[in-house]
Amino acid sequence: MSEDLKDMYRRIVADGFPDTLTLTLGDTVLTYAKRVWNMDGEVRGLRYGENPDQPAALYELREGSHSLAGRSWRAPGQGVVSALTEGQMLQAGKHPGKTNLTDVDNAANILQYLTARPAAAIMKHNNPCGAAWAGTLREALDHAFWCDRIAAFGGAVVVNRAVDKAAAEFLASQYFEVVAAPAYDEGVVDILKSRKNLRILLLPGLGRLEEWAGTPFLDIKSLSDGGLVLQQSFVNRIRTVDDFIPATGTDRDGTTAVARRPDRRELDDLLFAWAVEAGVTSNSVIFARDGATVAIGTGEQDRVGCVELAIHKAYTKYADTLAFRRHNLSLYELQQKALKDAEAAARLDAVNADTRAARGGLPGSVLVSDGFFPFRDGVDTAIAQGVTAIAHPGGSIRDCEVVQACNEASPQVAMVFTGQRSFKH
Repeated sequence: MSEDLKDMYRRIVADGFPDTLTLTLGDTVLTYAKRVWNMDGEVRGLRYGENPDQPAALYELREGSHSLAGRSWRAPGQGVVSALTEGQMLQAGKHPGKTNLTDVDNAANILQYLTARPAAAIMKHNNPCGAAWAGTLREALDHAFWCDRIAAFGGAVVVNRAVDKAAAEFLASQYFEVVAAPAYDEGVVDILKSRKNLRILLLPGLGRLEEWAGTPFLDIKSLSDGGLVLQQSFVNRIRTVDDFIPATGTDRDGTTAVARRPDRRELDDLLFAWAVEAGVTSNSVIFARDGATVAIGTGEQDRVGCVELAIHKAYTKYADTLAFRRHNLSLYELQQKALKDAEAAARLDAVNADTRAARGGLPGSVLVSDGFFPFRDGVDTAIAQGVTAIAHPGGSIRDCEVVQACNEASPQVAMVFTGQRSFKH
């Protein structure tokens, strides 16, 4: 029975979808072609959709005007993931399904705003579990991985620079399902192929993301009743640190509060974190420090709850890092050993004590929030963990109260507004 269950993940589901798809939007006609690949002498489309019993098909925009509703949109020939060919599957492993490709796509959505430095995003379930940019790709990968070593297991790793030998050796030393890059240095694919089931994707468009970052695409959401919602995709307005807006607020009594402007280090981290925020399911917040995520809270219904979730994750991931580096055990393995082994229990106590003392690595970090803070509780909760600067959209009737929470902190916490919301549903 167990083997029968495993078989459903190996099967390829016939999709039955047509070879072409045409959308007529008033006078604009967009034509899409279904992507299939000739693999092992067999023509295959997507393995399956979100689940093994859901047929699915991938379509690439091939023809059509790239102007709509009075502005320019992404055009045919600008595909990144949808342009994937057989030759770009340097090692197919199990050829990809919907979730593999949408993870890579959302990583590209993040990396389009991080082109200034080598950057890496490690994705799971269409959210980043770790992201970083640094002086070298190897450094960025290392920092992204240690943001959340647990969640990175089996993830999709997407980078914006050619994979060199140092980066390839790191990637081959861990278990990932997908690696996607704009190029690979000579000889490094052989290093990656030591992982037999690893999907190695060559996506040249990952090296051209900066060209398209300011241009939206047509974002189509399907409703459960078969209806459609069309929208312009999110376009990040915070492209440099000068794009942040000074945070101020005035209460009903006419009292105005003005926040401290972040210093250059804080601004750089806020710029980085707001770029990552473009790919995180709302409600969400991100703690970041030194060009890497520290903790990501996703999909919560209330903002303070999202902050609390991210803090809990930061403490858990920090403790796991200590357990793994000190004892070569995950936090959960150490917890299990501690139930029966006094020495392991002492080691666990030390890990937990050091985690609490370090407050999960949060002191000195910055915080971004995809929506404004409706109350000061989320800000107070973050400040208690040592956050030094915060960015959020602004526009709440309680902006004054929220800014005052930063001003009352000792030392004073900085705050800026982004002037746009970054919800992703």
